[in-house]
Amino acid sequence: MTQHDTANAGAADRTFQVDLRGLVDLLSHHLYSSPRVYLRELLQNAVDALTARRALAPDAPADAFGIRLYADGSVVRVEDDGVGLTEADVHTFLATIGRSSKRAERIAEQRADFIGQFGIGLLSCFLVADEILVVSRSARTPDAPAVEWRGHGDGSYSVRTLPASARPQPGTTVSLTPRADATEWTKPAQVRSLARHFGSLLRHPVTFSDGGAPAPVNPEPAPWARTYPTPGARQRALAAYGADVFGFTPLDTIELDLPAVGLKGIACVLPEAVPAGRRHGHRVHVKGMLLSEQAEEILPEWAFFVRCVVDAESLRPTASRESLYEDDTLAAVRDALAERLRAWMARAAASDPELLGRFLQAHHLAVKSLAVHDDEILRMLLPWLPFETTDGNTTLDEFARTHATVLVTSSVEEFRQVAAIASAAGLGVVNGGYTYDRALVHRLPEIRPEASVADLDPATLTAHLDPVDRESELAAAAYLAQARDALAVFDCDVALRTFQPASAPALLLDSREARHERTRSQLAREQDGGLWGDILGALRQEAPKAQLILNQLNPLVRAAVAIAEPELARTSAEALYGQAALLSRRPLRPAESSLINRSFLDLLAHALRKDS
Repeated sequence: MTQHDTANAGAADRTFQVDLRGLVDLLSHHLYSSPRVYLRELLQNAVDALTARRALAPDAPADAFGIRLYADGSVVRVEDDGVGLTEADVHTFLATIGRSSKRAERIAEQRADFIGQFGIGLLSCFLVADEILVVSRSARTPDAPAVEWRGHGDGSYSVRTLPASARPQPGTTVSLTPRADATEWTKPAQVRSLARHFGSLLRHPVTFSDGGAPAPVNPEPAPWARTYPTPGARQRALAAYGADVFGFTPLDTIELDLPAVGLKGIACVLPEAVPAGRRHGHRVHVKGMLLSEQAEEILPEWAFFVRCVVDAESLRPTASRESLYEDDTLAAVRDALAERLRAWMARAAASDPELLGRFLQAHHLAVKSLAVHDDEILRMLLPWLPFETTDGNTTLDEFARTHATVLVTSSVEEFRQVAAIASAAGLGVVNGGYTYDRALVHRLPEIRPEASVADLDPATLTAHLDPVDRESELAAAAYLAQARDALAVFDCDVALRTFQPASAPALLLDSREARHERTRSQLAREQDGGLWGDILGALRQEAPKAQLILNQLNPLVRAAVAIAEPELARTSAEALYGQAALLSRRPLRPAESSLINRSFLDLLAHALRKDS
């Protein structure tokens, strides 16, 4: 015997003591999202009991076994025709927290047919009641008497056998006496609403009564499980169901069917665009019981243009049974559903251009995010996707037909700087500043090998601007020198060209990358000699200058280049720079804002001096 064994030879095994009130408080605040789950747990237990009963009597009629709910404000009762419990079962499964009757060896082989586990689920009833009364009679042991289990919120319980007349038929009845602070969850109207909410797709008949005639909770099977006279009638019925569940009329409905995991359902295409990355919750039922209305994990992130309602057999719930357990099965389901969405887009592209157009008009961003990483979607839909171009919003297919070379900008501000002038010069430019757009445009040759794509740079644009005649260039030389000197603080060169539209006095070409490089160079100069300055200096490249292109066709520019007074020439150059910076619609630096104000005041002061 080891020293450890000797030390513990006299020790007695003990059982953990469970504070039931503390455990119920833990469940209510950390496991379950709301006290309303008590009814779902009771329904799940009843469904599992019916599943076990059906295994004992597989030839019984489909409606032979069911669930009956009753609520009148003073009591909530759930009665089922399930497999029931013997007195030994009651002690084993109701009095031991966390033990599941489905784990018993005698029905272990049927575990996949059950929704949840009985033990901890029954505790959820203590969220709304201080006492739970269970009366049950076993179908496995027909000669066993009915048994009553009465559990209390303080952790105590009692068990007694009842005469046969107390429960003539096998099954279980669970009765709750609501607490005063939980009446909002146990009113008859609320119980009926919760029953429909959780159990509308259950495969067993469920009825509800508040003292009158019982009314069916799930009168019809799921819409995808029904038969319809025509495919059109089926499509309309599925769309109507989606509208009822989600509150919007779907642009289209996509049937989902994965036999390997017993999943069926529909995906409803949203009729309007949603912000990129906003993921909608999906309604997931497991064996007919509603598991979650916010199951984001059932679809990949890019599929934010649909909302799904599905019923599955093989997906695993988490402990709270309000979300899905992330495992290999869920990952495979997610991938398979993604393939169904891709297949729908392929069918629309091949056979319904009008539907595809409406879909892309609303959800082009979602499709672009998918096309960047999905070659199949890229080949299929890239020509159909809309882009902002110098020809307006158009598809790449149309744009590439009219422009041999497709130029793409690296930012929105760069596109706005050059759009009007590039269009007048006959250049085809696509705004590549939006998410995914630049990467997708560069992949156009994969779809259209004859297309040529290149990044737009200032040299490309200025090469398409007409030079001024020699005489005009000489006449403007002195002004241009004054302008370059005035704008040197912004690392800006100044040139004179002619371009359309003539209403544009100047064009400022200055990429974001060039501004960042100049900022880094300036910091290196300011930190010269220090460690930080050495680091920045090592990174420094030849900083490209901005370019202010003056338009000789514009009357304002023709008047400015004729100015002989040096100070006025400098002020007019600053004013033209400021106007061009404003027209680029990029954020202004503090120095640029100051320059615009100063040049305006200087011009105003000059005008006042001239008048006086």
